[in-house]
Amino acid sequence: MTKVSDPYRWLEDPDAPETKKFVDLQNDVTQPYLEGCSAKLKIKEKLTQMWDFPKYGCPSKHGDRYFYFMNTGLQNHHVLYKQESLGAESSVFLDPNEFSPDGTVALSGTAFSEDGATLAYGVAKSGSDWKSIKFRKVDTVEDYPEELKNVKFSSMAWTHDHNGIFYGRYPHATGADGTETEIVENMKLYYHQLGTSQEEDILVIEFPDEPKWMIGATVSDCGQYLFVTPHKDCRDNLLYFADLTAQCGGPGKGPTGPITLTPVVTKFEADFAYVTNTGSRCVFRTNKDSPNYRLIIIDMEAPEEAKWETLVAGHEVDVLDWAAPIHHDKLVLCYMQDVKVYREVKVGDVDTSDLTTKQVFYSSKDGSKIPMFIVMRKNMHLDGSTPCLLYGYGGFNISVLPSFSVTRLAFIKFFNGVVAVANIRGGGEYGEKWHNAGRLLNKQNGFDDFIAAAEYLIKEGYTLPQRLTIMGGSNGGFLVGACTNQRPDLFGAAIAQVGVMDLLRFHRFTIGYAWVSDYGNPEESEEHFANLLSLSPLHNIKTPPNGVQYPAILLLTADHDDRVVPLHSLKYIAELQHVIGKRPQQKNPLMIRVDVKAGHGGGKPTTKVIEEYTDIMCFVMQALNLDIHV
Repeated sequence: MTKVSDPYRWLEDPDAPETKKFVDLQNDVTQPYLEGCSAKLKIKEKLTQMWDFPKYGCPSKHGDRYFYFMNTGLQNHHVLYKQESLGAESSVFLDPNEFSPDGTVALSGTAFSEDGATLAYGVAKSGSDWKSIKFRKVDTVEDYPEELKNVKFSSMAWTHDHNGIFYGRYPHATGADGTETEIVENMKLYYHQLGTSQEEDILVIEFPDEPKWMIGATVSDCGQYLFVTPHKDCRDNLLYFADLTAQCGGPGKGPTGPITLTPVVTKFEADFAYVTNTGSRCVFRTNKDSPNYRLIIIDMEAPEEAKWETLVAGHEVDVLDWAAPIHHDKLVLCYMQDVKVYREVKVGDVDTSDLTTKQVFYSSKDGSKIPMFIVMRKNMHLDGSTPCLLYGYGGFNISVLPSFSVTRLAFIKFFNGVVAVANIRGGGEYGEKWHNAGRLLNKQNGFDDFIAAAEYLIKEGYTLPQRLTIMGGSNGGFLVGACTNQRPDLFGAAIAQVGVMDLLRFHRFTIGYAWVSDYGNPEESEEHFANLLSLSPLHNIKTPPNGVQYPAILLLTADHDDRVVPLHSLKYIAELQHVIGKRPQQKNPLMIRVDVKAGHGGGKPTTKVIEEYTDIMCFVMQALNLDIHV
């Protein structure tokens, strides 16, 4: 047995007076440092100006009407509009900015009934994963009286009689608001009849022997089938179905009691996602025997695996990202491939004419070629002195794809800098093989990829270590923490947002047990324990040799983050300040910013986003002694 010291376990209790005092003392150090930035007001003003442009979502049709999201510029949340036709005048249908004065209550998911007459929508407070579900009439823009509570990680699937939804909920948890750390267990699938109280909801499916299973539910396009997809972590799901027509007394009707399921997939070994169906022949997107995903047909009248058919085979290189049915008898397929620029869209008055983007491939430690996007000013002279921001994630089969970012553009504009995004292993950019190459016992590969990205940027003359900032959030915070420990000499600053820092106890809090698919379980495998002990940011803080100091570090967390609970960042900063902060060579600041009425990031209001990135820019500017152009 290996004994591991855990001197800051007391910080795991968010309600303890000692923890609250610790947070207050940390903020007493961090806030004056950030407020002392001479350019803070100018940075915030310029960020606000850059953020202020209309943002439109793509319209979708529900019933006879069209709906789309739009933000006029600085609204805390996007507003849902409706219109009778694409060319007609639009009107506000649902405005989340009215949920709370400060914007900390947000919209969290929407689902229209099949006839487009009713919207089911989720409401989340202070960034928590907990939400309640409400219902709004499209014609009158009035809400039904009921509110469904104790909901988390749930789909909202309408029956085709338009009278109710299937949804998942957890047993009543007194006081659960996103600040708690207890594991969430025993999700059950219920059916709610529109216009009734939650107490009348019908329990339709439960798996009492599997308390950690989360239950997904989808109703087929025809309304006949309910597909139930349990999953216990962040990859692979089972597949069951029920014939609603046979069990509920008619086409499209909701259940009046428990539903009997027919098993189709009973082993956690691949992903299965419903796409569409023609009669009993149902199309699923899966990576079963196809690491880049394929489309298969499963006939619900004969669902045995031996009778599955391949509709679209997996591509050798490109990943099938999604598939959608259109025009009754056609499918749209979206594949990911290395970038080609076909069209550029102008955003507000933001001038990008002096910027250039390129994709490079660099060698990692084991020789693997890793893609990275680099954005900078055209004709920039690469003399090695340019401030650079390097971002990475590398986990959970999530692909980091090109997208517009005000904050990254601001870094380039403010500091005449370079922004680099490394698509390291562990992500999903090249399918399941890429994911597997950076998870479990291969997790170090992703860290090697990120370190190699920094080395490439320095070698090619983009920047210097003392001008290089690394940044990542959640799993990317784990990345930043691990790479900072392994190569403190390579970076000037490190920004870790809501990071996973304690890899020996992550599975003991809220939904952390679901991450064992990427990290491994330190309690069930000696091999995984040893691997995680060697990688865990909290457990690998050591004084660097030869007078090297740690980079300037800013951790960001929030009091209502019930995804990656704040204790990860609190324990890490405590250990970091104890081991590194007292060393005479450590001149760079080691700080944490703890936000309030905020969570993991979802639903964060615009005002808080601007405040957060203003502080990040101020930290980088001061820590690296950068000139700023605002």
